Amino acid sequence: MKFKLLCIALLFCSISFSQNNEKITTIETVEIIKDNVDEAVYYFQNNWKALREKAVERNYIESFHLMKTSFSAETPFHIVLVTTYSNKEQYEKREIHFAELIKESGNLKLLNDKKPSEFRKSVFSVEGAEHLE
Repeated sequence: MKFKLLCIALLFCSISFSQNNEKITTIETVEIIKDNVDEAVYYFQNNWKALREKAVERNYIESFHLMKTSFSAETPFHIVLVTTYSNKEQYEKREIHFAELIKESGNLKLLNDKKPSEFRKSVFSVEGAEHLE
């Protein structure tokens, strides 16, 4: 129950409220597995974050946040990934835009040649959360 309440609180804390209610946010929490902290941080900084920096430049997304948290029974994850889209059109084109950026960026940047499945596990995600006024 505490975990569900935390997830709900995280969702509302991560969303910045504004007059423009067209914004849409996605949130994912990730557990780092097998003590592969360096590999996970490297992966998210050099792949996930790098793609979103380019997406902001091209106006494919409005903003993003890559956050590290403390793992506990109540919060069984280490990383929180947040992406905010300015409007429904940006959100609906996300797959096309990220596929384009991934193609341009080439191979995944990995530390110690470990694949993502070896160091990360998605705990939960919220897709398409619409902002309230």
